[in-house]
Amino acid sequence: MSETVVGILGFVCIIAIVITLFKSLTQPSIAFIVFPALLALVLVIGGYYTFGDVASLIKSGFSSTGPTAALFVFSVLFFGIMTDAGMFDVIIGKLMKLTGDSVVGVAIMTAVIALVGHLDGGGASTFCIVVPAMLPIYKKMHMRKTTLLRIAVLAMGVLNLMPWAGPTMRAASVLTMEASNLWKTLLPIQIFGIVLALAHAVLAGFQEKKRGAGLNSTLAPEEGMDSASDEAARDSELARPKLFIFNVLLTVAVIAMLIWDEFPSYVPFMLGTAIALFVNYGLSGKMHKKIINLHAGPALMMCSTLMGAAVLMGVLVKTVKVNDVDVTSVVGCMSNLITMILPEFLGRHLPLVIGILSVPLALAFDTDSYFYGMLPVMIGIGEGFGISAVPIAVAMVVCRNCATFISPMVPATLLGVGLAEVDIKDHIKASFLYVWGFSIICMIFAILLGIMPF
Repeated sequence: MSETVVGILGFVCIIAIVITLFKSLTQPSIAFIVFPALLALVLVIGGYYTFGDVASLIKSGFSSTGPTAALFVFSVLFFGIMTDAGMFDVIIGKLMKLTGDSVVGVAIMTAVIALVGHLDGGGASTFCIVVPAMLPIYKKMHMRKTTLLRIAVLAMGVLNLMPWAGPTMRAASVLTMEASNLWKTLLPIQIFGIVLALAHAVLAGFQEKKRGAGLNSTLAPEEGMDSASDEAARDSELARPKLFIFNVLLTVAVIAMLIWDEFPSYVPFMLGTAIALFVNYGLSGKMHKKIINLHAGPALMMCSTLMGAAVLMGVLVKTVKVNDVDVTSVVGCMSNLITMILPEFLGRHLPLVIGILSVPLALAFDTDSYFYGMLPVMIGIGEGFGISAVPIAVAMVVCRNCATFISPMVPATLLGVGLAEVDIKDHIKASFLYVWGFSIICMIFAILLGIMPF
């Protein structure tokens, strides 16, 4: 089986997954398992892989998503305990005093927290900071959870241009230059993007206000929200107002450990969960079981999605060796296919073409494949048209970053939607066009500054 056929089959698999999810024909976890499994079977029949190769690929995929699954389980439990203990009720009260009943103020605050929280460049840790802090406010204000995610991911995408963030480092390594030097080129675009992200937050706030959101709104609660009576009953039994200071200090310590980055990201939440249970609810196995069961549903649903994503990433993204030579991955074949069908007249405007296509391609390519697989190929094509490597890298970094956290190929995205209690398809539906437009505006700004050729 040729690499061209493999690339075509890869795109068919991605399109099938997207259509299935958008039409709500099944859950993401099932789609992530079934279609890659069918693709793997076809590749085995076609002689591209053996069953042993497929087994190795899936195992490798689990090594990518396993830590994120552990992070999700214990972050859900930790923040669930903090919510049950009433810590967020006090924080929400303080934040509500700052914003009053301003829907726009809440939206702006979301963007600011996401911008500050993403200074470390970690998508998972940023979601763990932004979503638990703001989700209760969005529920109280009857604002859509998809709006919370959209505001957050656009702000995070802009901050992801920092030199220590993954995409910039990957692009710099391909260019064989210091990440800080590439960042100096990207800095004007990043400053513009920050302003644009805040402007989007204002727009999102007005959109929510127009649909009737607000503190005293009569909008019906979104599906999945607890009723007021259920919440009141739970709060009265589980609230621990006297331990507010301890719980805040524990949360700060957990986040500090995340930023310290000395341990795997799930370790701080594992320790935090254990400490929170013992301090807030004592030495009671029955109470601990009750608390864990309260949050088991979301954790199980998201873990199944991450396990399904392991199959998807394994079959599409990972590589196996045959006679000590890497066999081109499915995503690698997809990348090569794009370069083959790219019309020659578009080659002269390669950075522009890449910029326009980056957001749709983000749904099909993980970060490593995009920068380590596609970027070198695009640089080679650009050289044939006299285009230097840096503008191509800028187009790929800036425009792809905007879409990083709507891609199902990025484990942090799955963590974010799980924490926000949103289906991945709803997140993509609500954010895709905004993210695409955002990336194109940033690209136009780069062209006006002369950073990218037209």
